[in-house]
Amino acid sequence: MEFITSRDGTPIACWRHGSGTPLLLVHGTSGDHSTWTPVLAGLQQHFTVWTMDRRGRGHSGDAARYALQRESEDIAAVVDALGGNVHLLGHSFGGLCALEASLLTTNINKLILYEPSISLTGSSWSVELETRLQTLLEQDDREQSLLLFFRDLLKTPDQELAALRAGPSWPIRLGAAHTILRELQSIDRYAFTAQRFQTLQRPVLLLVGGDSHPRRYVTTEKLQQGLPDNRIGILPGQQHSAMRTAPDLFAQHVLEFLVQ
Repeated sequence: MEFITSRDGTPIACWRHGSGTPLLLVHGTSGDHSTWTPVLAGLQQHFTVWTMDRRGRGHSGDAARYALQRESEDIAAVVDALGGNVHLLGHSFGGLCALEASLLTTNINKLILYEPSISLTGSSWSVELETRLQTLLEQDDREQSLLLFFRDLLKTPDQELAALRAGPSWPIRLGAAHTILRELQSIDRYAFTAQRFQTLQRPVLLLVGGDSHPRRYVTTEKLQQGLPDNRIGILPGQQHSAMRTAPDLFAQHVLEFLVQ
């Protein structure tokens, strides 16, 4: 583990695996760097794979005031510290952060966005849900906060949710539960504007699960229409967590895009 200092002075914890061209992996809401453990073996044979704890969790620091811009600056700071020709992969909210980071540095080679959280349109997000989550967090009921997030918002299948709760990452997610609401609020305020990305000439892979919610496809189509150089990759039989549910398939799609 090593620390890279972001623009506002926040230390961002990073881990290095393998050798070759740098590939930075950015996790989603409630996760940390260990989100990527299932796919490391397949990727580090081809790349120097870097994972990071986004701010507010794990070994990384945080700041008194939160903003999506700070998250994007964190990623850009890590990319710039690694040098030129860095591949960047972001999942879910980490995908949104990675997309915005692509405007802050010229050191990104190829960009992979796996179901980035561009919009909650069509989901069950509501004032009522936000109030419930806020109340649970104020009561420090992290277990119910996470269950509300996965069950009521992400619509995670019961079998997958049970496996998640029984797995080693659940305590990590409990520790990061306080970051859920601020990220959901950031998503709710965010509006993708294609004009901002017209100069983004690097190739982009838009990954989406074959069995994912239709709103994931709406987001993917919006990005496909708005990003200059992109392609769509569909993960058959998967939803929002293929790096965990089908790591070999996930790694295969990543490698097919990067190693060519």
